Amino acid sequence: METKILQNTDREIAYAAELLRQGEAVGMPTETVYGLGCDAGNPDAVKKVFAAKGRPADNPLIVHIADLADWAPLVQEIPPLAKKLAERFWPGPLTIILPRTDAVPAITAGGLDTVGIRFPAHPVAQALIRAAGVPVAAPSGNRSGSPSPTNAAHMFADMDGRIPAILDGGSCICGVESTVIQLDDAESVRVLRPGFVTPEQLQTVAAHVTVDPAVLAKVTEGTVVRSPGMKYRHYAPKAKVTLVQGDQPHFLAYMKQHTGSGVYALCFDADVPLCEAAGICCMPYGDTDEARAAAFFSSLRELDALGASHVYVRAPRTDGVGLAVYNRLIRAAGYDIVRAG
Repeated sequence: METKILQNTDREIAYAAELLRQGEAVGMPTETVYGLGCDAGNPDAVKKVFAAKGRPADNPLIVHIADLADWAPLVQEIPPLAKKLAERFWPGPLTIILPRTDAVPAITAGGLDTVGIRFPAHPVAQALIRAAGVPVAAPSGNRSGSPSPTNAAHMFADMDGRIPAILDGGSCICGVESTVIQLDDAESVRVLRPGFVTPEQLQTVAAHVTVDPAVLAKVTEGTVVRSPGMKYRHYAPKAKVTLVQGDQPHFLAYMKQHTGSGVYALCFDADVPLCEAAGICCMPYGDTDEARAAAFFSSLRELDALGASHVYVRAPRTDGVGLAVYNRLIRAAGYDIVRAG
């Protein structure tokens, strides 16, 4: 199969939309990462997404809409708190999990009785969904387990020959997948996967916000999870990844003791001039949480291109958007975490 890169024109968006209606899987940009989209209500199309990614069948897909009115047929009810959250954060990088209707097939929901709904902010994603006229199920557009794609070239590298087309909408501004939440009760929100919408921001709408323990710890075998990104090793480059906790002096001292061929450091911009140990190439990823998130997956893919065998990553904070980056890092590292100092 030839995979075409489509440009952001009305004609090529219409072509991509027709592919979706025909039951094909198509690469699409969002503000978070590129997604591998299909008609959410077509089980055969969903199977193509799982096959192209090599994705486990119990890993649910998020369903994307392009109008606030479009989620009512997909969920059994929209509680007042869910409505308030949607009015505050949509369109944007927030996924809300609610009990699903039969309009969402079991395969789309990973066999669960719930579904995650998102209204993306990216104008190309919105145009595609509207042109297709169907809700679009779309996990990240990478091979399962590898770093998520934040531009069309990343997705093409993973999906060339596996899908008919990728719609190029430029680089993603967020760089990590959406925040996924569920409602524990009428006033409480639980964060299942952190993203650009932070717990602190959610607290401006919900009376109580908690972070699920699985965000910062490994899920035990056999656990049923309701959000993508919770259960399996994700976001990982080909190299072994070790997450290093500690301030700048301790991180730099630790790196001087861990050098060698193929050894790289993924650290903050401010660390680079001071990181001089032999055998280390510093790949900076920003000194703000937002900059780290935007550069994170691109840096991991660049390290693959350099042939890295072991990558030591300086850990970000675990508040704000930093929580999202840390969550992806511990999974990329397979929970290999060390403390420097």
